[in-house]
Amino acid sequence: MDKLVVLLLGNGGREHTIAWKLAQSNLVERIFVAPGNGGTCSGLNKVENVNIGVTDFPALTKFATDNNVNFVVAGPEQPLVEGVAGVFQKIGIPVFGPSLKAARMEGSKTFSKDFMKKHNIPTAAYENFTDAAAAKEFIRKADFNVVLKASGLAAGKGVLIPITKEEAYQGVDEILVQKVFGDAGNELVVEEFLDGQELSILAFSDGYTVVPLPPAQDHKRIFDNDQGPNTGGMGCYCPTPVATPEVLADIKRTILQPTINGMRRDGFPFVGILFTGIMLTSSGPKVLEYNVRFGDPETEVVLPLLSDDTDLAEVMVACTEGRLDSVRVGIKPGFAATVVIASGGYPGKYPTGKEITLQKTEEDVIVFHAGTSFKDNKLLTSGGRVLAATGVAKDLRTAVDKAYSGVKTVAFDGMFYRKDIAHRAFTFLAQQSSTANQMTYAQAGVSIDAGNLLVQQIKPLVKATRRVGADGEIGGFGGLFDLKAAGFQDPILVSATDGVGTKLKLAQLTGIHDTIGQDVVAMNVNDLIVQGAESLFFLDYYACGKLEVDVAKDVVKGVADGCLMAGCALIGGETSEMPGLYSPGDYDLAGFAVGAVERNKIIPRMDEIKAGDILLGLASSGAHSNGYSLIRKIVERSNQELHSPCPWDKTKSLGQSLLTPTRIYVKQLLPVVRKGLVKAMAHITGGGFIDNIPRVLPKELGVEVDASTWPFPDVFKWIMATGNVPHREMARTFNCGIGMVLVVNSDDVEEVTRLCRAEGEVVHQIGILKSKAENNGEEVVMRNMETSWVV
Repeated sequence: MDKLVVLLLGNGGREHTIAWKLAQSNLVERIFVAPGNGGTCSGLNKVENVNIGVTDFPALTKFATDNNVNFVVAGPEQPLVEGVAGVFQKIGIPVFGPSLKAARMEGSKTFSKDFMKKHNIPTAAYENFTDAAAAKEFIRKADFNVVLKASGLAAGKGVLIPITKEEAYQGVDEILVQKVFGDAGNELVVEEFLDGQELSILAFSDGYTVVPLPPAQDHKRIFDNDQGPNTGGMGCYCPTPVATPEVLADIKRTILQPTINGMRRDGFPFVGILFTGIMLTSSGPKVLEYNVRFGDPETEVVLPLLSDDTDLAEVMVACTEGRLDSVRVGIKPGFAATVVIASGGYPGKYPTGKEITLQKTEEDVIVFHAGTSFKDNKLLTSGGRVLAATGVAKDLRTAVDKAYSGVKTVAFDGMFYRKDIAHRAFTFLAQQSSTANQMTYAQAGVSIDAGNLLVQQIKPLVKATRRVGADGEIGGFGGLFDLKAAGFQDPILVSATDGVGTKLKLAQLTGIHDTIGQDVVAMNVNDLIVQGAESLFFLDYYACGKLEVDVAKDVVKGVADGCLMAGCALIGGETSEMPGLYSPGDYDLAGFAVGAVERNKIIPRMDEIKAGDILLGLASSGAHSNGYSLIRKIVERSNQELHSPCPWDKTKSLGQSLLTPTRIYVKQLLPVVRKGLVKAMAHITGGGFIDNIPRVLPKELGVEVDASTWPFPDVFKWIMATGNVPHREMARTFNCGIGMVLVVNSDDVEEVTRLCRAEGEVVHQIGILKSKAENNGEEVVMRNMETSWVV
């Protein structure tokens, strides 16, 4: 690799720290910092300042070409949001930092929140507003505390956390009307206030691989005990003990990797350092916001912990070349803490030009410069956050003490700093120490609190399914149903239980969890209607290794949606958290349904079924919930990803299309069932036509099915062609476009068709009953598959 001549953009503590670390690389020949500060203008080998602003792109590119710069590192967000990466790439100089499109993740909170929603990345509930009155109305109706965020860049200060609704209304006016954050407040994000421990995760990425650095915890408020107005950050430490290895694994699996994957699939792959603010809530980690560059003061603690055999320059170059997985990113054992020393009056008005004196620091203490400058051989204050004293040690207490020893080497008039950096960590560690010998269910991996939170979140969903006979309440030891109130006279109860099979894997791989619940309902209630039974109530069973409340809530939402479609009440269920039995991110889903039918309306009516009866088929929505083990193998063979565009529907991804939920036929079929017009029905599930239709026929009868009588859906054309699946295998594995088959008297075909179509059904006359003798002993004879099921 050629020696690097680096142009580093920025003038804060972050840039001093980056320059300090890059200067240690044997790959780096020289570092220009534009515009730099008092720390980068002297005292660092290979480093010098250039008096050019970070967004003066013409001057920066001219300087770069004149001085043989061959690598650019963008420190602050502003040049990234304005497209500095593209500017330098046009003249052949790679940039460690995201493209203009990718930088929108920080440049627009509206954009980033919508991105998270699209890709099912856990975050707070939110709405976007440009109208103050609409925002206030949303806040008035909200049953949670809110956070107000100016959508654009506001130098890390565009967030308000009101305590009351009145404060929130005032904050809306400040952002949208009074423009206290300037153009950053042209759009407002109002989101749910999240409670818990906050983390900062900085992660390298090349657009594919993501490598997180140790989790840090910032201190935003100006005063001790987290009091006073927000700042750019008054101190930081890492790694934070609240982020256990299990928590970090969850964050990478549910947030970081899905973010990188989603950005690439949306056409703006992320290259650089992704800085994700995360809240550890009772329902799991959730994203507060994204930043598209190194954090400040997070950089001052994470970079000093890079191992001696980790070359920051090599890592940055690898990111720009798409080979991050080829270089080492190692972390030293131990801790780092930094204390920011600010000008008196910050974050409000503050004086500058105060002379600074620095004394020698002890070992493993570094004082990084932020708002400093040299004038007449004097080091002067030039900003609100002036210096950051960082200590590194084997334990957190010593690291913090070292940082404060660094503060004592600094003197200037009016200097101010917090005296409680890492206080949340010490409180947490003290609590851990006091219970060190105690064992809890949570320590075994089962969270009762998460289970209780899930129950509270799904109660409204469950209540919406209530019907005559059931109250729609959950939380008791059992669910009740009043058959008499439901109007039955001489009922027979009918029950069914089923699951969703390996279609679950597609939901887990795509992160789309809110439709799979409809599948589990459909697989059960469709089995009830074929007996003539009205669906009464449903119970679900959800098992997982770690209860992720948002995921489980989405699944139950799908269950509730399915119950509403079927007209049955969701009266209860079981959520089972079983660490060690299921891997993180995996879950299983099953259901149990009960219906009732009047004794004289039970089907199939075997004694009435005869040769010459007609088969009517109701259209399916796709593969429903069967054959997915084969479908997953075919997807692998196709060399497509689930997030690739769907070959037969370009408006969706392949995964979205394959997750199309199973149709529920209950309400559409009840009218013809109650009129006694249907002799039998077969739900076409696993086994297809070949195995399912014979289940409702007398032993002496068979059927002839004409495959030319209904359209062969595109999804099945793709399955058959891509997997080279034989026609008969298709007929005995998939529904091939027909989800439900009705056996009716030939004289009733017109009436049954009319009634079904009146309910919105697509009905096809697909076959006829024959004696087995006429079928040459076959139960099911499929005609015209080879000529009709073509690709």
